Amino acid sequence: MAYILALDQGTTSSRAILFDEAGSIVAVAQHEFEQFYPQPGWVEHDPMEILTSQLSCAVEALGKAGARPRDVAAIGITNQRETVVVWERETGKPIHPAIVWQDRRTAQMCAALEEGGLGETISAKTGLVLDPYFSATKIRWILDNVAGARERAERGELAFGTVDSWLIWHLTSGMRHVTDVTNASRTLLYNIVKGEWDAELLRIFGVPASMLPEVVWSSDRIGEVTTSLGLGGVAIAGIAGDQQAALFGQLCWNAGEAKNTYGTGCFLLQNVGTEFVRSKHRLITTLAASAHKRREYALEGSIFIGGAVVQWLRDNMRLIGSSAEVEALAASVPDTGGVVFVPAFVGLGAPHWDPHAGGLLIGLRRDTKPGHIARAALESIAFQVADVLEAVHSETGTPLGALRVDGGAAVNDLMMQFQADVLGVPVVRPRVTETTALGAAYLAGLATGFWAGPDDLRAKREGDVRFEPRMDANERAERRGRWQRAVERSKNWSE
Repeated sequence: MAYILALDQGTTSSRAILFDEAGSIVAVAQHEFEQFYPQPGWVEHDPMEILTSQLSCAVEALGKAGARPRDVAAIGITNQRETVVVWERETGKPIHPAIVWQDRRTAQMCAALEEGGLGETISAKTGLVLDPYFSATKIRWILDNVAGARERAERGELAFGTVDSWLIWHLTSGMRHVTDVTNASRTLLYNIVKGEWDAELLRIFGVPASMLPEVVWSSDRIGEVTTSLGLGGVAIAGIAGDQQAALFGQLCWNAGEAKNTYGTGCFLLQNVGTEFVRSKHRLITTLAASAHKRREYALEGSIFIGGAVVQWLRDNMRLIGSSAEVEALAASVPDTGGVVFVPAFVGLGAPHWDPHAGGLLIGLRRDTKPGHIARAALESIAFQVADVLEAVHSETGTPLGALRVDGGAAVNDLMMQFQADVLGVPVVRPRVTETTALGAAYLAGLATGFWAGPDDLRAKREGDVRFEPRMDANERAERRGRWQRAVERSKNWSE
């Protein structure tokens, strides 16, 4: 068996990547799928489109490599986290569109729970904050708003899952209803201190226990594909939410090691070891993926709009024809011309956690060009990462020697250089930037013996690109100050 297949189910596209024993990419297939915005602040997906796009990518990737299922040692799955699917156990059909992690429809529900004094109880058990970002209020919304859903759930007829659960249910023809510890830790229902679904949290959010999947370790054999869709008989042996998969793929397996992933959102995670810790700076604590079948923790800062701001320039403003064009457009001007862009399209995540903040584009002049706006959009991603890294530094007291980066936007040299400049520390990009998929592959490969162990994987890593900071401290402070003033305005935009 020559390959590990990673199924990388993201917010805007599904991908399948085939890796060889050296950890190199052999074949890639990717299909975008439709985003639905039925009301302002609402974001939905078609669960069946998620499934079909992911399965077709898997078959396409095998075809590109001339591989057959018997050539695949195992499948690792990584997924957009917090997105909720509820489906019928009997038919496997969803009862409502998937409610996406970006969706803000439950903001008032979260506010009511916070005002009711439940925020501390929930955070102490989950490491999370009360925010529409996480899964529990989305489940409750479906149960409360789809006719007959709550009654059917109480009778045990409905299943809930994040996207990993949804895929595995169908890959195993309903034989396995599971999620891993990293995805469970994003639901507001899983006690990450004890490692179990929590009865008090289920009562608070009104979610019947019968809906929940079994929680398994991130690196373990959990079943085989039973469908006839080109993958029959292949073992499923790795599962992790996308950001934990990226942390694992970056080999950040020791306390103090950190990475930032540039995807639809941006997510900075730092491994903090095997002891649960609470953040004092509005970061969240989450479970990290581990190959050791033990609870390991990470501090996380979540940025809602990262690469999505480039899609906004493409789809809404029509400034570019494809996302790949943004670097050239931004490089067409020497700087932003004073333009500052705060892309708070769905509120602000860490360290602000302000669901009511609004997007802000200021500093426009008569000579402002599309290039200035594109450059400000890229810089907005880097500034948000700097805000989170500052919070992490305040939490740990230990500055990072370098920031490891990955994800789609990490290939943008202009933005990575600016990221190093605004942080004042080097930025290190690995040879394989698809570390989300690579992490899922590592988890599956370690569980099945495809790779001997961590030392084997470390020995295969080479070819990192390093961006050194060039901006002086005074300019850095001035630029950061201008950004932070704009962020404060975005928080008060409706006043």
